[in-house]
Amino acid sequence: MTVNAKPTPGSQLISPTDHALIMIDFQSQMSFATKSIDAVLLRNNAALVAHAAAGFKVPAILTTVAEKSFSGPLFSEISDAFPGQAMLDRTSMNTWEDAAVIDEVNRIGKRRLVICGLWTSVCIVGPALSALDQGFEVYVIADACGDVSDEAHDRAMDRMVQAGARPMTSLQYLLELQRDWARGETYDLTTGIARKFGGAYGLGIIYAKSMFGASEGH
Repeated sequence: MTVNAKPTPGSQLISPTDHALIMIDFQSQMSFATKSIDAVLLRNNAALVAHAAAGFKVPAILTTVAEKSFSGPLFSEISDAFPGQAMLDRTSMNTWEDAAVIDEVNRIGKRRLVICGLWTSVCIVGPALSALDQGFEVYVIADACGDVSDEAHDRAMDRMVQAGARPMTSLQYLLELQRDWARGETYDLTTGIARKFGGAYGLGIIYAKSMFGASEGH
């Protein structure tokens, strides 16, 4: 049987309009015990995800746990990307068991969810498995999550993938939203975020643009 290729994206690739982002518990108290990823890298990756979503106008839910009484405020790198947006504070470890969060998920109305936060084995596994059980598609940004040990993070990722979640990375999230360098309306947005938060890749962009005015879209 002949298979004919077409120049169209696969259905499992994300786009700015087909999903909602949920960023969970990026707070000081949660990060103190996080050992599976360096704190600076975690903040950087969370910032990359937040600014990518905000720039591409992806609907986002920002949630905290016991913000005033225990865990502290959301990372400023995230709140700065969504100025004026309310944080949904919870008592439940599983975000999916919070009525206000679920009201927002239903208001947004996206069947595909992208999730990241602290800690992977508790506050990410809970909503990921719960959403999958209710028929949602779930993507987890692995390097914008962290846990108390490598083992805790890795086993949590394994458990979610085995249940049907799709893992990705923070830079992958940004570039998948752009997907084509010829999309001039978001080219400067994407490369700007990459320059600021994209690590060595961002340095490469700075060098290429500074030294010989390079541009991927031409």
